[in-house]
Amino acid sequence: MNTELSRTLTIAEAKEQYDENCKNILSNKVILAWILRRTVKEFAVYSIDKIMKCIEKPTVSKVCVNPGLTNHQKITGINTEDAVNEEGVIYYDLRFFAIVPKTQEKIRLIINVEAQKSFYPGYHIETRGIFYAARMLSAQLGTEFAIPNYQNLKKVYSIWICMNAPNYIGNAISEYKIAKEDIISGIPDNVEAYDKLSVIMICLNQKKEDQTNDSFLKMMNLLLNSHISAKEKKKILQTDYHIPMTIRLGEELNFMCNLSDLLEEEVLNRKETEIVLKMIAQGLSDETIMECVTISKERLMQIKNSQNLNTK
Repeated sequence: MNTELSRTLTIAEAKEQYDENCKNILSNKVILAWILRRTVKEFAVYSIDKIMKCIEKPTVSKVCVNPGLTNHQKITGINTEDAVNEEGVIYYDLRFFAIVPKTQEKIRLIINVEAQKSFYPGYHIETRGIFYAARMLSAQLGTEFAIPNYQNLKKVYSIWICMNAPNYIGNAISEYKIAKEDIISGIPDNVEAYDKLSVIMICLNQKKEDQTNDSFLKMMNLLLNSHISAKEKKKILQTDYHIPMTIRLGEELNFMCNLSDLLEEEVLNRKETEIVLKMIAQGLSDETIMECVTISKERLMQIKNSQNLNTK
């Protein structure tokens, strides 16, 4: 029989695997193509198939946000960043390059996608998004451009998916970007010179899903819903959204749903344990506890043993 510590470690690993699996699902090119077509204006006119061909291989949780740790290649002879001491290392959840086809040129966008379980995890997500986007801009020095060729700076997008948005927000998408405002008019408006940073917030609320007609938001709610079986998800994704189930995507959906069941079971067991311990503290007999909570003698003894309580 597994000890309580063993089970706790298993669940902790499962949570990490759940987060990693969510990132892997989002890193599928067909899912990224849906995200880009709905949120990135440069891709709005292209088909999903076309966008998929424009996405370079995504990197999952391997690229550092911190100064001095983002660049993997440098222009020869140029070292432009210094590592910042006493800062913890932070990784982008998912980072990739996307090339937008144009008539005469190709614009390279640098995009990161982040998944959040809480709308307000102790700070404003849009503020963190601005920091991440700013890092993606400064990290281009020595890779995408060299001083003084600032015109080669590539636009960056930081896209954030909040999976548990509060009910007062529901399902919504917002963009935060740089805009020109004339204090005294006269300066020509050269949008391409400053339109270099956008933060996208995608809020998902499965309880309010029926209140939106947006097919993208409906698809994302389905994809990340922990209460729908993988079999049902795959069927709907293929039938309603024409998303083919590759071996990888199908396996990851199965894995995510199985982990979700495991985590839900753990929550129920913890609640059961809390109730039993309160009843024990109140001096209730084993028979009364087993009858009220509907648990076996073995389960009651397991809870007592885990807390080093007298089992006589």
